[in-house]
Amino acid sequence: MRRRSKKVMCGDVAIGGDAPVTIQSMTNTDTRDINATVGQIRRLEEAGCQIIRCAVPDMEAASAIAKIKKSIRIPLVADIHFDHRLALEAIRSGADKIRINPGNMADRDHVLKIVREADVRGIPIRIGVNSGSLENDILRKYGSVTAEGLAESALRNIRTIEDMDFDNIVVSLKSPHVMLNYDAHMILADKMPYPLHIGITEAGTVERGKVKSAVGIGALLSAGIGDTVRVSLTGDPLNEVLFAKEILQAVGLREEGIELISCPTCGRCRVDLLAIVSDIDQELARLNVREHLNVAVMGCEVNGPGEARDADIGLAFGKGKAIIFKKGSILKTVAVENAKYEFIAAIKELLNGTVQHP
Repeated sequence: MRRRSKKVMCGDVAIGGDAPVTIQSMTNTDTRDINATVGQIRRLEEAGCQIIRCAVPDMEAASAIAKIKKSIRIPLVADIHFDHRLALEAIRSGADKIRINPGNMADRDHVLKIVREADVRGIPIRIGVNSGSLENDILRKYGSVTAEGLAESALRNIRTIEDMDFDNIVVSLKSPHVMLNYDAHMILADKMPYPLHIGITEAGTVERGKVKSAVGIGALLSAGIGDTVRVSLTGDPLNEVLFAKEILQAVGLREEGIELISCPTCGRCRVDLLAIVSDIDQELARLNVREHLNVAVMGCEVNGPGEARDADIGLAFGKGKAIIFKKGSILKTVAVENAKYEFIAAIKELLNGTVQHP
């Protein structure tokens, strides 16, 4: 069962409560370069990003938010460190949410100014705690970065904001270490009511980071924890959005796009299934399907027909032939050499709503 949290609005996107888990990413353009930043955000919007975060290293970047906002459709989060004046300028420029770590702002009065400005504008504050920025006294207490220390830092910073009569809060605590990250969330989740933004920070390159993110984010989502996610990968943030969608689909929290099921093959398989599935997968990627479609491609007659029948549309190979199934019924039997072409055509017809049950 999913953890129940307070619902918070980031622009017109709900986070927490009964809202679906949302996908976030972060631009890696120079925020001061408005055209480059808007161009990247639009690509991410098209891919399915629902909330975008931009780094705000100086006043020029904070002021650029106003122009960026006019050219995008999704809510924008300003990422602030150390300087409260950047947060104030970003809020006044129209940011839909502010991400700060109160622990790295030395003056409590500066935090109070941010809170008051956010309250006036009706926008949430995301309290972000990372394993690389724990307070010195917490590090001394635990001797190193620990799950207990991360949770304690988050609770301390939450109390700081709550003491300022503000509860429009989202919380994130992240580590590049999967189990430490998981344990910290398990400690924190029941100790506060706010929505949690989850991810594995600094997960690495696309190839390495996808594995860590799938395990780390997937484990939390499977435990009912997480209201919004970011997959942190080095490189093009488009990969973050696409892979976040795959993770949400894999844990059953999003039914969108094509879910392709294919068998690992064994000695009974008489076709080059890898080549066939790869060609089908590439063709499906070009279709840019929004609705959910369960597609199965199976290599032999043992489990193939059964698995294929459970899919919206399936292809199962046998002795010298292949069978295409739709919704549990045989659609047609085709020659092996024509199977992938016939199957792709059947998928397109299904998507167009022209295939009828036999």
